[in-house]
Amino acid sequence: MDLLHNLSIGFGVAFTLQNLMYAFFGAVLGTLIGVLPGLGPVATIAMLLPSIYSLDATPALIMLAGIYYGAQYGGSTTAILINVPGESSSVVTAIDGYQMARQGRAGAALAAAGLGSFFAGCVGTVIIAAFAPPLTELAFQFGPAEYFSLMVLGLVGAVVLASGSLIKAIAMIILGLLLAQINTDVISGQARYSFDIPELTDGIGFVIIAMGVFGFGEIIANLGMPAEHREVFTKDVKGLWPTKQDFKDAWPAVVRGTALGSILGVLPGGGALLASFASYTMEKKVAGASGRFGKGDIRGVAGPESANNAGAQTSFIPMLTLGIPPNAVMALMVGAMTIKGIQPGPQVMTSNPQLFWGLIASMWVGNLMLVILNLPMIGIWIKLLTVPYRYLFPAITLFCCIGVYTLNNNTFDVYLTALFAVIGYLFYKLSCEAAPLLLGFILGPMMEENLRRALLLSRGDWSTFVTRGLSAGLLVAAVLMIVIVMLPSIKNKREEAFSED
Repeated sequence: MDLLHNLSIGFGVAFTLQNLMYAFFGAVLGTLIGVLPGLGPVATIAMLLPSIYSLDATPALIMLAGIYYGAQYGGSTTAILINVPGESSSVVTAIDGYQMARQGRAGAALAAAGLGSFFAGCVGTVIIAAFAPPLTELAFQFGPAEYFSLMVLGLVGAVVLASGSLIKAIAMIILGLLLAQINTDVISGQARYSFDIPELTDGIGFVIIAMGVFGFGEIIANLGMPAEHREVFTKDVKGLWPTKQDFKDAWPAVVRGTALGSILGVLPGGGALLASFASYTMEKKVAGASGRFGKGDIRGVAGPESANNAGAQTSFIPMLTLGIPPNAVMALMVGAMTIKGIQPGPQVMTSNPQLFWGLIASMWVGNLMLVILNLPMIGIWIKLLTVPYRYLFPAITLFCCIGVYTLNNNTFDVYLTALFAVIGYLFYKLSCEAAPLLLGFILGPMMEENLRRALLLSRGDWSTFVTRGLSAGLLVAAVLMIVIVMLPSIKNKREEAFSED
């Protein structure tokens, strides 16, 4: 009954005209920045932080939260339509979503992403309301050793995730990890592998690699084909909505993705990102030989999109209940609370229940606004695909260049993206899957940080990774996954699955 009473307080706060307006503004802005590659929620919220000085705490946080989960919706749109993930958590959505668009089924992919995101967002909000304390206890069980082992499991999962040669997949992961080392060492403050180029001392941006390898690489590959074979989106669009069979295939993936995302979202270090990759790997395993993953399987869109939205919602739990930000966006949210004179932590729930429950209730409202906004726009997005490719590719190129330039207002980033475009085209020619490279690049710095932290705490004792139960369990799962994938029978089935037309 306490939960119902608390939610009634929350909805009373969320349904005021001012808070509804800010929730709507946040949701719309979040969708737009998700669609625009290069301008993510971190940069947007950072730019908007000065504006919240004139706002009350509740509408300010409602707006910032709307931007965050709105960006999860928007990021899938460009991933599906033009193979450019707007957000890092949309990388795996591009694998099957883009293939569905090429087959004239972009409407079904966008609808599956939107409806899956709405369901996951609603469930994630229920979990925040009902299970925040026990889920926070689960997060307490994870130390640096456990996070490192979890990321090792994630990278091993990426080998399964990649189509084609296992050797190539492993090589791509290693290349991603190496690219992630180009930065300034956190502990010593020394620039690493920057080759005396000042712009590389802060590392290479995720957006630069994603756009170069995925977006521009795809454009160059298309332009390299004869005109009659060139990928043009003027073929018949097979309906704007998923078929009955699509719904039948997608809903179990949505449920599984939501459950996985709800758990992983609580963990610090990019829960939404890990959740989307883990969901894709799990859906591929569950589908087995029946799956068409990498060739336009709707489960490869519905599962990861549900997982990243559920992860985005539940990442509020450690921030609201402990004052511990699990990712960069939540760190900015903590900063926003501090600006408004609120000390993040367990006392927020008791000392400021209107803020706590109002923010949670606004997430339901915001998710409903997002699905109402996004589903009618599917037809508009599909119309873009009927534009002849000779007009479409210069527009996409310009759009991406503007997105890259706005990251740091630096032309060097544009040149670097052009370099990765050439590398992306080479990957295409060599039949190398780019998704493992991106996962290695994103997880690399977090893996290094947690590895070093675990070794510092254990005074250089490497056995800490196997003497801690949870860490050892995750490493055993990673080893078992490698063994299973290398078994001749599984290896042959995997090759058959990827060689199907």
